Amino acid sequence: MDTALPQETGTLSYRTAVEADVAAVVPLVESAYRGDSSRTGWTTEADILQGQRTDPEQVRQVITAPGSRLLLVERDGELIGCCQLEHRGDAAYFGMFAVRPGAQGGGLGRQILAEAERQARADWGVTEMHMTVITVREELIAYYERRGYRRTGRTAPFPYGDERFGLPQRDDLEFELLVKELV
Repeated sequence: MDTALPQETGTLSYRTAVEADVAAVVPLVESAYRGDSSRTGWTTEADILQGQRTDPEQVRQVITAPGSRLLLVERDGELIGCCQLEHRGDAAYFGMFAVRPGAQGGGLGRQILAEAERQARADWGVTEMHMTVITVREELIAYYERRGYRRTGRTAPFPYGDERFGLPQRDDLEFELLVKELV
Protein backbone atom coordinates (compact mmCIF):
# COMPACT_ATOMS: atom_id res chain seq x y z
CA MET A 1 0.00 0.00 0.00
CA ASP A 2 1.32 3.45 -0.91
CA THR A 3 1.26 5.51 2.29
CA ALA A 4 2.08 8.72 0.39
CA LEU A 5 -1.20 8.63 -1.54
CA PRO A 6 -3.42 10.00 1.27
CA GLN A 7 -0.96 12.88 1.73
CA GLU A 8 -1.36 13.91 -1.89
CA THR A 9 -5.13 13.71 -2.25
CA GLY A 10 -7.92 15.90 -0.98
CA THR A 11 -8.44 19.62 -0.84
CA LEU A 12 -6.47 21.75 1.62
CA SER A 13 -8.19 24.62 3.34
CA TYR A 14 -6.85 27.22 5.75
CA ARG A 15 -8.74 29.05 8.46
CA THR A 16 -8.07 30.98 11.64
CA ALA A 17 -8.72 28.99 14.81
CA VAL A 18 -11.38 29.96 17.31
CA GLU A 19 -11.58 28.96 20.96
CA ALA A 20 -13.76 25.96 20.09
CA ASP A 21 -10.74 24.50 18.22
CA VAL A 22 -8.49 24.29 21.30
CA ALA A 23 -9.50 20.70 22.10
CA ALA A 24 -8.46 19.53 18.62
CA VAL A 25 -5.25 21.57 18.37
CA VAL A 26 -3.58 20.37 21.59
CA PRO A 27 -3.47 16.66 20.59
CA LEU A 28 -2.32 17.58 17.07
CA VAL A 29 0.67 19.53 18.42
CA GLU A 30 1.45 16.88 21.03
CA SER A 31 1.36 14.09 18.41
CA ALA A 32 3.85 15.93 16.19
CA TYR A 33 6.47 16.46 18.91
CA ARG A 34 6.06 14.20 21.93
CA GLY A 35 5.66 10.55 22.72
CA ASP A 36 5.67 7.48 20.54
CA SER A 37 3.14 8.87 18.05
CA SER A 38 5.61 11.63 17.15
CA ARG A 39 8.18 9.04 16.06
CA THR A 40 5.99 8.27 13.03
CA GLY A 41 7.01 11.65 11.58
CA TRP A 42 10.40 13.34 11.44
CA THR A 43 9.67 16.36 13.68
CA THR A 44 9.76 14.43 16.95
CA GLU A 45 11.44 15.94 19.99
CA ALA A 46 10.81 12.77 22.02
CA ASP A 47 14.53 12.08 22.52
CA ILE A 48 15.32 15.56 23.86
CA LEU A 49 12.08 16.51 25.62
CA GLN A 50 9.38 14.57 27.37
CA GLY A 51 6.19 15.81 28.98
CA GLN A 52 3.90 18.26 27.27
CA ARG A 53 4.60 20.45 24.24
CA THR A 54 1.61 22.69 24.83
CA ASP A 55 -1.61 22.81 26.81
CA PRO A 56 -5.11 24.23 26.31
CA GLU A 57 -4.27 27.53 27.99
CA GLN A 58 -1.21 28.15 25.77
CA VAL A 59 -3.24 27.39 22.65
CA ARG A 60 -6.09 29.61 23.86
CA GLN A 61 -3.61 32.46 24.42
CA VAL A 62 -2.34 32.18 20.83
CA ILE A 63 -5.92 32.23 19.53
CA THR A 64 -7.10 35.20 21.59
CA ALA A 65 -4.03 37.46 21.83
CA PRO A 66 -4.16 40.70 19.83
CA GLY A 67 -1.98 40.53 16.71
CA SER A 68 -1.88 36.74 16.87
CA ARG A 69 -3.60 33.96 15.02
CA LEU A 70 -3.46 30.20 14.91
CA LEU A 71 -3.74 29.09 11.32
CA LEU A 72 -5.44 25.70 10.95
CA VAL A 73 -4.96 23.44 7.96
CA GLU A 74 -7.63 20.94 7.07
CA ARG A 75 -7.85 18.33 4.35
CA ASP A 76 -11.41 17.43 3.47
CA GLY A 77 -12.57 18.77 6.85
CA GLU A 78 -9.93 16.93 8.94
CA LEU A 79 -7.38 18.93 10.96
CA ILE A 80 -3.90 17.96 9.74
CA GLY A 81 -1.74 20.96 10.56
CA CYS A 82 -1.43 24.30 12.30
CA CYS A 83 0.92 27.18 12.92
CA GLN A 84 1.03 30.32 15.02
CA LEU A 85 1.50 33.72 13.42
CA GLU A 86 2.16 36.76 15.58
CA HIS A 87 2.57 40.31 14.30
CA ARG A 88 5.68 41.94 15.77
CA GLY A 89 6.25 45.27 14.05
CA ASP A 90 8.08 44.76 10.74
CA ALA A 91 8.25 41.01 11.36
CA ALA A 92 5.93 38.13 12.03
CA TYR A 93 6.75 35.30 14.43
CA PHE A 94 6.09 31.75 13.23
CA GLY A 95 5.61 29.07 15.88
CA MET A 96 3.52 26.16 17.17
CA PHE A 97 4.01 24.50 13.77
CA ALA A 98 2.58 21.00 13.64
CA VAL A 99 1.73 18.54 10.91
CA ARG A 100 0.04 15.26 11.81
CA PRO A 101 2.88 12.68 11.87
CA GLY A 102 1.30 10.38 9.26
CA ALA A 103 1.04 13.32 6.84
CA GLN A 104 4.68 14.43 7.19
CA GLY A 105 7.27 13.98 4.49
CA GLY A 106 5.03 14.71 1.50
CA GLY A 107 5.47 18.47 1.16
CA LEU A 108 2.56 19.54 3.33
CA GLY A 109 4.78 21.41 5.79
CA ARG A 110 6.36 23.34 2.93
CA GLN A 111 2.88 24.35 1.69
CA ILE A 112 1.77 25.47 5.16
CA LEU A 113 4.93 27.50 5.71
CA ALA A 114 4.50 29.21 2.32
CA GLU A 115 0.88 30.06 3.11
CA ALA A 116 1.86 31.43 6.53
CA GLU A 117 4.49 33.64 4.89
CA ARG A 118 1.98 34.79 2.28
CA GLN A 119 -0.63 35.68 4.91
CA ALA A 120 1.89 37.53 7.08
CA ARG A 121 2.99 39.66 4.10
CA ALA A 122 -0.54 40.27 2.82
CA ASP A 123 -2.28 40.92 6.13
CA TRP A 124 0.42 42.72 8.10
CA GLY A 125 2.83 44.01 5.47
CA VAL A 126 5.79 42.48 7.31
CA THR A 127 9.19 42.16 5.66
CA GLU A 128 10.60 39.30 7.76
CA MET A 129 9.45 36.05 9.32
CA HIS A 130 11.11 35.04 12.60
CA MET A 131 11.10 31.73 14.40
CA THR A 132 13.06 30.04 17.15
CA VAL A 133 14.33 26.47 16.90
CA ILE A 134 16.12 24.36 19.49
CA THR A 135 19.75 24.41 18.36
CA VAL A 136 20.31 20.65 18.69
CA ARG A 137 17.56 20.10 16.08
CA GLU A 138 20.06 20.26 13.20
CA GLU A 139 17.80 18.39 10.74
CA LEU A 140 14.94 20.80 11.43
CA ILE A 141 17.21 23.84 11.10
CA ALA A 142 18.46 22.47 7.76
CA TYR A 143 14.82 22.10 6.62
CA TYR A 144 14.19 25.78 7.34
CA GLU A 145 17.48 26.83 5.73
CA ARG A 146 16.37 25.06 2.53
CA ARG A 147 13.28 27.29 2.66
CA GLY A 148 15.27 30.51 2.87
CA TYR A 149 15.68 30.96 6.63
CA ARG A 150 19.08 31.91 7.96
CA ARG A 151 20.64 31.29 11.31
CA THR A 152 21.35 34.47 13.26
CA GLY A 153 23.51 33.11 16.07
CA ARG A 154 21.18 34.90 18.50
CA THR A 155 20.18 32.42 21.16
CA ALA A 156 17.87 32.33 24.15
CA PRO A 157 17.93 29.82 27.00
CA PHE A 158 15.48 26.96 27.15
CA PRO A 159 13.04 27.48 30.06
CA TYR A 160 14.42 24.70 32.27
CA GLY A 161 12.19 24.05 35.26
CA ASP A 162 9.00 25.20 33.53
CA GLU A 163 7.18 21.95 32.80
CA ARG A 164 4.72 23.75 30.50
CA PHE A 165 7.46 23.49 27.86
CA GLY A 166 8.44 19.89 28.51
CA LEU A 167 10.90 17.91 30.57
CA PRO A 168 14.39 18.27 29.07
CA GLN A 169 16.39 15.08 28.64
CA ARG A 170 19.68 16.95 28.23
CA ASP A 171 21.27 20.07 29.66
CA ASP A 172 22.40 21.85 26.48
CA LEU A 173 19.08 23.07 25.07
CA GLU A 174 18.71 26.62 23.80
CA PHE A 175 16.74 28.38 21.08
CA GLU A 176 18.23 30.13 18.06
CA LEU A 177 16.46 32.83 16.11
CA LEU A 178 16.02 32.04 12.40
CA VAL A 179 15.00 34.84 10.03
CA LYS A 180 13.71 34.97 6.45
CA GLU A 181 13.29 38.09 4.35
CA LEU A 182 9.80 38.16 2.89
CA VAL A 183 9.81 39.72 -0.58
